[in-house]
Amino acid sequence: MLLSEESIRGAPHNPGSGGWPTIRYFNKDTGIEGANYAKKTDKPMCQELGDEDTMAAYVESAGKTSLCMVTTGSGCSEREKTYIDKMKGNCVNDNKAQYRRLGTMSEQSMKADLKTWISKRRKILQQLIVTAESASNDEL
Repeated sequence: MLLSEESIRGAPHNPGSGGWPTIRYFNKDTGIEGANYAKKTDKPMCQELGDEDTMAAYVESAGKTSLCMVTTGSGCSEREKTYIDKMKGNCVNDNKAQYRRLGTMSEQSMKADLKTWISKRRKILQQLIVTAESASNDEL
């Protein structure tokens, strides 16, 4: 389907509702209906998303991805690099247990910045687990 052939109009999309620009994201969870961007600050949306850190956080959150690459350290903050160094010393089972523990914690009510940090740690752990498991499979 090409957007030029079949435009996205009407509910739930409603371009321009709530002002311009209208920001929507689409992923496996939202499906074709997508979801609206929820502003995080009182700044105009163009200023809010014009900030690189805010935009990167939005992309990571909406895309359920991470710019931080555990293997190279690229895209990682100093805080993330410190956490990677700390967790690299653990065995896979310890990292899996920590991943589950953080998953349980993320379901609780907490401040947004703490929830974001939990999410980032889970993504780091996930990468460490996959890397360790693929390395052990290569050794066989």
